[in-house]
Amino acid sequence: MRPAIRFLGGVVLGGGALAGYLLYVGPGDVAARASAVAPWALALVVVLVVTEGIVDGVGVWASVRPLGDGLSWPQSVQFALAGDYFDTLSPAGPVSSEPIVARFLGVETDTAYSEALAVRSVAKYVKAAAQLALSVAVGLLATVGGSAAGDLVTTLGGAVLGVFLLGAVVVTARRPLTRLLVFVLTPVVAVVSSLYREDPHDRSVVERAFERFWDRVFQFRGAPKLLALVALGGMAEQILLAAALWTALAGTGTSAVLFPLVVVVPLPQVASVVPIPGSIGAYDVLLSGAVALVTGAPVAAATAAVLVVRTVSIPFAVTVGGLAAAFLRGWRPRV
Repeated sequence: MRPAIRFLGGVVLGGGALAGYLLYVGPGDVAARASAVAPWALALVVVLVVTEGIVDGVGVWASVRPLGDGLSWPQSVQFALAGDYFDTLSPAGPVSSEPIVARFLGVETDTAYSEALAVRSVAKYVKAAAQLALSVAVGLLATVGGSAAGDLVTTLGGAVLGVFLLGAVVVTARRPLTRLLVFVLTPVVAVVSSLYREDPHDRSVVERAFERFWDRVFQFRGAPKLLALVALGGMAEQILLAAALWTALAGTGTSAVLFPLVVVVPLPQVASVVPIPGSIGAYDVLLSGAVALVTGAPVAAATAAVLVVRTVSIPFAVTVGGLAAAFLRGWRPRV
C-alpha cells in the first residue's frame, strides 16, 4: 500500500475517533477543561502523556524480542502507539485489542499468530502484576491517609494475590483448558478460514497453534531480563501517568502528594469491562473518586485533573496512534 494512502488511512482512523470523542464530550467542555489549569501545567501534562506512550515501547520491544529478529526501537514505539489506539477503541481495552495487535506482530516478525499472541499475553500479565505490586509497595510505604485509603491498599493487595493465583491456575490447568478451547474454537476457525482459503483449517491446525502458544509462554522462563524490562516499563508508565495527574492538580491550585497517585493509577483498569470505547465515563468516575480519596483533594479539583489528563491522552491515542496503526503491515489476510 502506498505511503500516501496509509497516511490518509491514519488520518481517517484517528480523525474519526477524535471526532467521536469530541461529539460525546462536547468541544466547549474540552476547551473549558484546558482553561481550568495553568498553561505551564497543561504543557507539562502533554509532555508526560506523550512520554508515557513512548515508554510503552520498552515493554513491546522486550516482549517481542524472542520472535524472529524482534523489533527495532522505532518499530516498538510504533506498535506501542498503535496498541494505545486499539486499546482506546476496543470495547474491552487490552483484552480485545491484544489479539488485534498480535495479528500485526505476527506479520512483522514473520511468525505464527499464536506465537505473537503468546508473547503479548505474557507481557500484559507481567505489566499488570508489576503495576499492582508497585501500588501496594508504595501504598505501604507512603501515608495515604485515612482508613478508607488503607482499605484501598488492602484491596489492591488482594488484586495482586488474585493476579498471581490466576496465572498459577491457568498454567497448572493448561492441558484441560487447551482441550476445551480447541473444541470451542475449531468450528470458528474453520468458518473464518473458509472466507480466504480453499481448504479451511481443521482441528489439527488449532491444536498446533496452542502448542506454539504454550511453547512461547514457557520460553520466557529462560529470559528473566526481558520480563524485568516489561515490568520496569509498566511501572515507568504508571509513574508518568501519576505525574501527569499531579501536574494537573497543581495546575488547578490544588497541592497533593505524588505517591498516593501512583497507588491509584492501576485501579480504574477494571473499567475496561464496560463495553464503551476508551471506557469513557466509567474510567473517569473511578479515577476521580480514587484521586479524591487518597489525596484529600476536593472532588471538583480531582475531577478536573482527571478530565484534563484524559482530554490529552485520548486524542493523542486516537490521532497519533491511528497514524501508527495505519502504517502497520498485515491489514490484508494471508492466504
